[in-house]
Amino acid sequence: MIWIIPYYNRSADKPSSPVIRMHMDTPTSSSIFSFYGQSLDEARPLLTQSTATSYTRDDSCYDQPVVEHEERMATASPFSGISNLLNTILGTGVLAMPAAVATVGLIPGMVLTLFSGITSGTGLYFLSESAARVQGRHASFFAVSQLTWPSAAMWFDTAIAIKCFGVAVSYLIIIGDLLPLVVLAFASEPIADTSLLLDRRLWILVVMAILAPLSYLRTLDALRHISALAIVSVIYLCAIVVYHYFTPGLLPKPEQVDLWHITPGIFSKLPVFIFAFTCHQNIFTVHNELKDNSRRSMIKVIFWAIGSAAAVYELVATVGYLSFGRNAKGNIILEYPASPFVAGGRLAIVILVMLGYPLQLHPCRASFSKILESLNIHPPMKHYTTTTALVIGTFIIAISVSQLDLVLAFVGSTGSTAISFILPGLFYYKLHQDKPWTCGKTIAVILAAYGVAIMSVCLTFNIIRLFTE
Repeated sequence: MIWIIPYYNRSADKPSSPVIRMHMDTPTSSSIFSFYGQSLDEARPLLTQSTATSYTRDDSCYDQPVVEHEERMATASPFSGISNLLNTILGTGVLAMPAAVATVGLIPGMVLTLFSGITSGTGLYFLSESAARVQGRHASFFAVSQLTWPSAAMWFDTAIAIKCFGVAVSYLIIIGDLLPLVVLAFASEPIADTSLLLDRRLWILVVMAILAPLSYLRTLDALRHISALAIVSVIYLCAIVVYHYFTPGLLPKPEQVDLWHITPGIFSKLPVFIFAFTCHQNIFTVHNELKDNSRRSMIKVIFWAIGSAAAVYELVATVGYLSFGRNAKGNIILEYPASPFVAGGRLAIVILVMLGYPLQLHPCRASFSKILESLNIHPPMKHYTTTTALVIGTFIIAISVSQLDLVLAFVGSTGSTAISFILPGLFYYKLHQDKPWTCGKTIAVILAAYGVAIMSVCLTFNIIRLFTE
């Protein structure tokens, strides 16, 4: 991404800050989020140049080439935004949904999935509303932090960078574990355990040769086609789950299926529900790149991304649990009998995980770049040097270790909770602290408190695991 820092002409014949004239349609009462109170798009931006397309700007008040460049950069369609958010959401977590439902029962599992989608969607909405207060099309966690808690901006970006870097490494580790199994499934004759074809490091290297060029792309919109391909992989997985459930004789009858069955195992599976819809690290980039990033357009993108993911989760969780009952394991694709159809599903999962890597590296690079700027470090050809460092770093760690479960659990319980619930609520509240209390402001505080509670529970459980395993 090219970071453009607009400047303001302070000559005597021009005012020091742009004049913004309001010209917009009032949202109808049928809007999904209309009960939240006044939209940030309806309020004067804190900074001098609104990202909302509904503003009519006085172009005589600031440099015209900057505006023209921003408009050329903002070419993404709603489909692009939905695809990229959906690809960010859907990962290996979908494979663990049936096992998560097995710890609580069918009805609580469906309710928890829906509740997680609503809370995550609310966090996305608050972030998109906060993005409207940032000048131009430069919204980011760092930029919004500058409007709310400037001294903490670098720490917010540090948490996001570590979180996304860790997830990117985990994707490479998963690919290294899955591809040898795919090779065995498609092999026409036995392969020795010592064969190079079963070496996880070889496959990580091969995959990195594909992913490295994609990682250098500057915009999420440029990744929209691979996101669409990843969604096709998810559809293939859904087809496997549905086919094996409705085709008699393929699976043994499940031992027991409970409508309601709360077990202590829920604490180990709770993050599967809570973080199932995490894609908040990319919402600011989607907002910046959308050709129409008005409030209505952003709500549509968020609604369809979260709604589509919820439909996939509910389908796989419900049908997968009905297929295996309490015996549902953490990776449902491994529970089906070997066949070319199922082997293709394993390959589809590899493709899904593989194409999610650039979507993690993109926000990681953006946050890391902001950290360097905060430290007044300006490496030559920053985009390329930063991307190269991140690609090499994730590759070295992925081929060096095979287990990062506990480390990623701590990163997820802090970083994912912060960007999904705590920061969206705090940002929205801070930007409205001088205004009367509305339903939206109240929900923002509740969402932040919910995030703190979730972080406390997850950290406590991870600490217990640290000393008991």
